[in-house]
Amino acid sequence: MLRACCNDLVQLNPYGEYAVRLAADLANDRPSSLDDLVRRCRDAGLVIDFDTTASDVEAVGRVLDRWCTIVDAPDDETRAALVNAMLEDASAYPRMTNHAGDGWHLHYRDDQHTLAGVLAALVSVGTALHLVGRGMHRLGRCTADGCTHVYADTSRNGTQRYCSPRCANRDAVRRHRCRHASSDI
Repeated sequence: MLRACCNDLVQLNPYGEYAVRLAADLANDRPSSLDDLVRRCRDAGLVIDFDTTASDVEAVGRVLDRWCTIVDAPDDETRAALVNAMLEDASAYPRMTNHAGDGWHLHYRDDQHTLAGVLAALVSVGTALHLVGRGMHRLGRCTADGCTHVYADTSRNGTQRYCSPRCANRDAVRRHRCRHASSDI
């Protein structure tokens, strides 16, 4: 069992953007070990002040699989129902906490939770706030040929279609070459 504790004062903002970006990152590149999972959560700013175990990796995988059903929902009503079900299963009463004097903030989880439970609560609340605050269409799969990665659209205009600038550029080059190839005929 690994005792994870973060002394940094960085807090993961559960109010949408950071939670869905973390979920997309973990969904697109699944953690290979507990150390990888804990490191990536900490790098995202999550305070891990509770015990973690190897079983968290598999349990987080199930949380991410469930979250991906929200991403892949065919319409707003289905997406909302899936988010609501995840919220119901994962979230506890909001509570104020002060992690040993590092500043008061809200937690949407029980005090003694697993890492998978914490991520389920964080991701469900963050996804709900992301979708109602930015728009129900702000989660999706990359539209580049051959890419199935998830993206959380945090752009100003809400028109993101790719998981990364690399996929966007690759697709733009492909479209450019197709246009020029058809005009050369």
